[in-house]
Amino acid sequence: MALSWLSLIILFISSASPVCAQKFDFPRLSLHHEKVFQDPDRRVQVSLISHFKTFFFHQTLDHFNYRPESYTTFKQRYLISSKYWGGANSSAPIFVYLGGEEPIDNDVNVVGFLNENAAQFKALVIYIEHRYYGKSIPLGMSFEEALKDPNARGYFSSSQALADYAAIIRHVKEKRKAKDCPVIVVGGSYAGMLASWFRLKYPHLALGALASSAPILYFDGITPQGGFFSVVTKDFKEASKTCYQTIRDSWAEIDRVASQPDGLSRLSKIFKTCRPLESGDELKNYLIDEYVRAAQYDVPPTYPVEVICGGIDGANASKNGILEKIFAGVVAISGNSSCYIVSPNGTTPSQTQLGWRWQRCSEMVMGDEGITNNSMFQPDPFNMSNFIDHCNRSYGVVPRPHWITTYYGGHDTKQVLRRFGSNIIFSNGLRDPYSSGGVLKNISDTIVAFPTRKGSHCLDILSASQDDPSWLVRQRKKEIEVIKGWITKYYADLLALKQ
Repeated sequence: MALSWLSLIILFISSASPVCAQKFDFPRLSLHHEKVFQDPDRRVQVSLISHFKTFFFHQTLDHFNYRPESYTTFKQRYLISSKYWGGANSSAPIFVYLGGEEPIDNDVNVVGFLNENAAQFKALVIYIEHRYYGKSIPLGMSFEEALKDPNARGYFSSSQALADYAAIIRHVKEKRKAKDCPVIVVGGSYAGMLASWFRLKYPHLALGALASSAPILYFDGITPQGGFFSVVTKDFKEASKTCYQTIRDSWAEIDRVASQPDGLSRLSKIFKTCRPLESGDELKNYLIDEYVRAAQYDVPPTYPVEVICGGIDGANASKNGILEKIFAGVVAISGNSSCYIVSPNGTTPSQTQLGWRWQRCSEMVMGDEGITNNSMFQPDPFNMSNFIDHCNRSYGVVPRPHWITTYYGGHDTKQVLRRFGSNIIFSNGLRDPYSSGGVLKNISDTIVAFPTRKGSHCLDILSASQDDPSWLVRQRKKEIEVIKGWITKYYADLLALKQ
């Protein structure tokens, strides 16, 4: 039986829910996987982040209305490092990281691009936390309370977040008398979309934007359905055609075994599950999750896709055949363990998981990740009607599939942005499934694309490592050169205006 698409994106928190609706938090736009965050080689050096100071800005709850409650304020967290800043008198630049769907601490620890280049630019560095994540939760509520309150979660949107960033940037510039200091905004994944949109919506505040792995074309049918999983499939097929074929054939075998009287017990033993499986879909969800994450975060020098395929191709299959090969891939990527496939039941979802579900239902209606026939997975097209019904039942809101393209644009991107946009870098690793919804070609001389064949999700803005391949080092240098060009032209224009 093919998986329900909804089971891939929604966690049904009812104990009465059928097992076929197991949690599978997909798609996930977080800029780094937990393993990347835990990798000491991918963390920003302590010397680069120890000098950050934490501030809280009294942020306006509702930037777009004038009801009495709109003027309520909450404390929004942001961090500043002035270690390398050349100061306002020299109009030294300001690098601003726009936080995404997670606490800002994670970004400070793994996004090294700003800190590692601050010295050569003599830049002030700011990281701003997205409202409703981390410690930036309005109305004195906990995160969970805010999401359960229909009125409170109504202020949880990308447009409010962008206005937050604008207010804080203005505040910092005014406080430091940095009126002429150019601002470069940076973001990865969802935050990469925010960075590009910020440049378009607030060009008077941001001179330019680096949008890493930003799938801004994943809305309103711009990108054909199936692109996401076709990239995952391409990654595995390039790594090993036999591995790809084994995975492709495994779904029918899992269904066949699961349908037998003792099939679930047998699957549980083969995959050494931490508790007995209650459906074949539970196992398939887990495997899809592993394959998707391996492709999305296919980070050198380990390259998780190759690790999984090495396990699958190197397995000595006996009576269980193809399933033993698949399990060998699980062991290869997860390491030796007493058991595998930990059930989500009873675990506490993260802020990212909870918050992104709301954002998906309210405005981030990315319907292009459905599974079509051109992949190694069982077909499971996205069903907008079912998605809308679920969101209405869960939150009492009906998603607006056309809102993102109405508010930010997206259709005819090249024609539209060429006329009025400028100073945006779109970087995409082509091993990242989200690259299928990214800008992969230059739009103009100042809106440029840097697609990298071996790149993965947000790899260019993560902390540099001594193991980084030469192509990644070159990519970062090109991005820096583009940003230098923006700032150089800004200084020339500023000088001309003052004369």
